[in-house]
Amino acid sequence: MIEIKGLTKAFGGHSVLKNVSAEIKEGELFSVIGPSGIGKSTFIKCIIRLLRPDGGQVIVDGQDIASTTSEFTLARVRRSFGYLFQEGALFDSLTVLENVAFGLKYLTDIPKGEYPRIVKEKLALVGLEGVENLKPAELSVGMKKRVSLARSIAAEPKYILYDEPTTGLDPVTTGMVKDLITDMRAKLGITSVVVTHDVRLALEISSRVAMLYGGEFVEVAEPDVFRRSENKAVREFMEISHLSRK
Repeated sequence: MIEIKGLTKAFGGHSVLKNVSAEIKEGELFSVIGPSGIGKSTFIKCIIRLLRPDGGQVIVDGQDIASTTSEFTLARVRRSFGYLFQEGALFDSLTVLENVAFGLKYLTDIPKGEYPRIVKEKLALVGLEGVENLKPAELSVGMKKRVSLARSIAAEPKYILYDEPTTGLDPVTTGMVKDLITDMRAKLGITSVVVTHDVRLALEISSRVAMLYGGEFVEVAEPDVFRRSENKAVREFMEISHLSRK
């Protein structure tokens, strides 16, 4: 379980996260929605301590990592996470095999000789075969997303964080990414946290949806309940997104 209690974060005197609290349960798919620039990416970067919170707690499996200065503790907890960056963040100079295996070198004690087998296995899970020797420049946008996801799950994490996974994608590729996210949860039992401005995606894939507004979660509910929310910020965001409340 991941527990977030009173999480705060500011940049240059501007508070982005003011009082964010939530419990993300084992095996669930928890989505955080809200307009661009509202602090969604900051939220998941604080969870994995890519950013250090100014206050509050981030408790991962009983360990509070919000304020720890122990690199050993952070490294140990981070081994439990996979992270799908918004732009994929593949290394252009590396092959697909080298990209997917990148985390294995730093996060595991798996012998290097096992890397090709593991990479092939993870690529198959995301629907890719025979691309190990290609470079990112030779891949389509959808294929790059798949490779990025394969890299995220290569070390078999307990949790995976998705940062705006469908931003800039066409409808077909968006549908593919949606299916990948749900498949990873179903096949691997991974606890997933998705931050997105795509309300439709969140409502279709999530076990629960949280609305970030004014630095805190103003609504956290299952999709069917979320659609009927009476919260003003939720209603307005749903209307802007052209979604009914039925």
